[in-house]
Amino acid sequence: MTRRVVIVAVVAAVAASLTAYMVIRKKPAPVVESARPSDFLATVPNPAQPPGSAPDGMVWIPGGEFSMGSNVESESMCGLSGLTADALPVHRVYVDGFWMDRTEVTNREYAAFVAATGYVTIAERTPTQEEFPTAPPENLVAGSTVFTPAQVPVPLDNYFQWWRYQHGANWRHPEGPGSDLSGREDHPVVHIAYDDAVAYAEWAGKRLPTEAEWEFAARGGAAGELYAWGDSLVQSGRWMANIYEGRFPVYDTAADGFAGVAPVAKFPPNGYGLYDVGGNVWEWVSDWYRPDTYAARAVGGVVRNPRGPDSPFDPSEPTEKKRVHRGGSFLCTSEYCTRYMVGTRGKGEVTTGSNHLGFRCVKPLPESGRS
Repeated sequence: MTRRVVIVAVVAAVAASLTAYMVIRKKPAPVVESARPSDFLATVPNPAQPPGSAPDGMVWIPGGEFSMGSNVESESMCGLSGLTADALPVHRVYVDGFWMDRTEVTNREYAAFVAATGYVTIAERTPTQEEFPTAPPENLVAGSTVFTPAQVPVPLDNYFQWWRYQHGANWRHPEGPGSDLSGREDHPVVHIAYDDAVAYAEWAGKRLPTEAEWEFAARGGAAGELYAWGDSLVQSGRWMANIYEGRFPVYDTAADGFAGVAPVAKFPPNGYGLYDVGGNVWEWVSDWYRPDTYAARAVGGVVRNPRGPDSPFDPSEPTEKKRVHRGGSFLCTSEYCTRYMVGTRGKGEVTTGSNHLGFRCVKPLPESGRS
């Protein structure tokens, strides 16, 4: 769902869609399978030690060569065919070492940035008629998209049935004007559009990770595992990430301990000491989104430090400018979206935030410090 769609769309269309389907589509039972080992070669980390002590809140990611992507076996995890096709083919990539935020940027950290700079996020700005010339004037209100559980089971082919554009929703008010950040200081900041994340990163002396940097870090030195922590969602009786359990989008049982966003670092870290690289909230990365990115670059051997394509293209919404999301969120489920799987990809229109989208930053070495 993009900001343009929800501002321009007529609300009545959503209500009509709720009555248009009387039969719930049957979905295959999810089957947990690991990625095909033959598609993945071992990760070869750089041997160099981190240059000095870690910046506050960051961990060293050594960089190196790894197999990037996800294979078609992942399709068995979700009833929506083709979900992971844009993560094919698995291919070899090299990235330099860098520092990375241990957790997603929190409300406490983002509040410090806003206090220091006076920055106003896109969700807090009132849309203009110039930006949205076909929108009814009454739709031109500041806000953002908020997940709203359905009252009864619904078909999963129309996301308007569980998303709404909420007047007054933003990073300070995650569910709208009646909500605030009390007790959520250590939750990941949400309702962050791409430029909002870039503004914070620049203020902090950092930047957003590339998609390749993000995946190398999320894999934690492992190769071909389904998740950032292994091949099972539950280990020794413990859920390994904050995702959606139960009947989506009606009721999250909170079997993992949380219904909705969780505070950061409530689940075990991966092999590099990173928290929540699967589930909780999606994370912006710097690459433009195209479904054919991997196919285009997989023909030339090992790709070094890829920065993504020069321009975006999503055939489902060809006029929208989208960048890649990674990691999945508390709304991902085996019934609908399994992109807490480490090699899979998401996407988002650059001016659109939501209550399941945040970010983390990286700090690369100076050019003189690279091998």
